[in-house]
Amino acid sequence: MFSNYLIGLREGLEASLVVCILIAYLVKTDRRDALKPIWTGIGVAVALALGFGCALEFGSQELTFQAQEALGGSLSILAVGLVTWMVFWMRRTARHLRSELHGRLDAALAMGTGALVATAFLAVGREGLETALFVWASVHAASDGTPRPLLGVALGLLTAVLLGWLFYRGALRINLSKFFTYTGAMLVVVAAGVLAYGFHDLQEADFLPGLNDKAFDISGTIPPDSWYGTLLKGILNFQPDPTTLQVTVWLLYLVPTLALFFAPARTAREAVGDRA
Repeated sequence: MFSNYLIGLREGLEASLVVCILIAYLVKTDRRDALKPIWTGIGVAVALALGFGCALEFGSQELTFQAQEALGGSLSILAVGLVTWMVFWMRRTARHLRSELHGRLDAALAMGTGALVATAFLAVGREGLETALFVWASVHAASDGTPRPLLGVALGLLTAVLLGWLFYRGALRINLSKFFTYTGAMLVVVAAGVLAYGFHDLQEADFLPGLNDKAFDISGTIPPDSWYGTLLKGILNFQPDPTTLQVTVWLLYLVPTLALFFAPARTAREAVGDRA
């Protein structure tokens, strides 16, 4: 549940901040007449994301077991790729997000209503589609037949909306660079579990070999139905009996991705030390 809460919080907060920045800029520049097109674009983007998520969930139920596993594995890998790109992109641009959005909005204001709708739709829609795909992949990997994964996502989104509102009202100051660095690192760990489970799905679909080649089996020590086994499953997508391929993929993704993710911050600190 925590991993899905994190996804909802981070992705939801990105979208909330985008909305707050757009609306605050229009209010401060006395362009309240442009608020309606902005809200229209946001509404269309949210509806598209919800429709996409429903299509993934209900469409996959009509498939055979093998097809479901193949689809789940493929979309999990795609979702991890998109989220990884998003994490690194936000790591670089968090400090300049406000000025970037202001520039896009100025250009849209000069072009008219349609451009305003498109600007809001593209700014929020990308986040919505990424969130829908990654949430579906994460829930697919962690689902145990209860609504807890989706509950975690919903709580994360509600928290994000509340924080976004406080940010807009000036009651909350957020260091965006630090926030997206910390949550980005946690999201990389979650993504590693989703990726490993995606490869497991492809093994179950007979697309990849080695389904019976277990790297280890500690089910006796950490039973999957125990409270701590459920906790590890919910947070890290932990599996007590992973295949060798799963463990290999998990390590090959997690270690270099975290190293690259923290490399810029480490380099910057070293540069400051050299100048001193």
